[in-house]
Amino acid sequence: MKLHEYQSKQIFSRYGIPVPAGKVAASADEARQAADEIGCPVVIKSQVLVGGRGKAGGIKLARSVREAEELASQILSMDIKGLPVRKVLVDPAANIEQEIYLGITNDRAARRPVFMASAAGGVDIEEVARTTPEKIIKVHIDPLLGLRDYQARDIAIGIDLPKEYWKQFGEICRGLWRAYMECDATLAEINPLVILKEQSLMALDGKMALDDNALFRHPELAEMRDLDEEAPAETEARKYGLSFIKLDGQIGCMVNGAGLAMTTMDIVKLFGGEPANFLDIGGGAGADKVAAAMRIILSDKNVKAILFNVFGGITRCDEVARGILAALAEVKPAIPMIVRLVGTNAEEGRKLLADANMITADTLADAARKSVAAAGA
Repeated sequence: MKLHEYQSKQIFSRYGIPVPAGKVAASADEARQAADEIGCPVVIKSQVLVGGRGKAGGIKLARSVREAEELASQILSMDIKGLPVRKVLVDPAANIEQEIYLGITNDRAARRPVFMASAAGGVDIEEVARTTPEKIIKVHIDPLLGLRDYQARDIAIGIDLPKEYWKQFGEICRGLWRAYMECDATLAEINPLVILKEQSLMALDGKMALDDNALFRHPELAEMRDLDEEAPAETEARKYGLSFIKLDGQIGCMVNGAGLAMTTMDIVKLFGGEPANFLDIGGGAGADKVAAAMRIILSDKNVKAILFNVFGGITRCDEVARGILAALAEVKPAIPMIVRLVGTNAEEGRKLLADANMITADTLADAARKSVAAAGA
């Protein structure tokens, strides 16, 4: 789950990271009031969960209250990479001397978090990572020990940070590490962390991504979710406790178990098809959950066929069959459906589906082959 800049900076502030005293506005009038309270010049920043906001015209400098209102009105009417701008952040303008990149993420290869920093921070950090990766300093952190003081100093030395900023830089690194760990984040990033002409450091921008699987521990963070950034089907799936990710193919997949779902998608591709989704109904799914899953798959107009691959263990095959029949009665789809039921109550499930004009398969390979043929892939 991604957080907006203003949300990330609110969290950073709680962990002692210096951030601008900005205000969030949902209208041009609110932006004008914020600019008046903060004092001009101010920066009007669109709040959307995509990169490249500045290059898209979503970040503007306002030198007067009236200009702040006009620019906020323009930005709030924008769509940036398909996402509507519903809020802007009004930040005081900063006197920047140098921009630095600082961030933490998971390094799967090293199986531990990695701190990254670069003296070449700012909007083109992705280009720096691609063309001159040696300019990015990386330090892996043992999660049992946490960030050590010497590691923060190593990062400061690596980016040639003047020594007079080391103490504050260390405090910012420790605050970022605590925010990352205590919020169960997968990314905590400051870009840019700037050296001000007033001889201090400040986080002018912030980005956080949280582990969805840990949100049950953070209900206050779960409430920050922006539904504009999600596909409507994924939002609907979460209501029913379904693991769903929309893809670009034509064969809808409904499977119980994440590993079996991945295998099903691979087999579909092996036989020349493309999966339209990843969907795991989980163990013990009842008829209502199966019906919801089927409605979600059918909401995708690209789907030309549906493949049901259910291995009955905790999830009973007859329950899955009842869910399929309930969804059929409600949605009345006009596309072919291929079913493979194996395991607990599989025979009962097949009997329930016998009169529903569905294509059955005995093996996963057979089911995938029939699905690809039915979808015309």
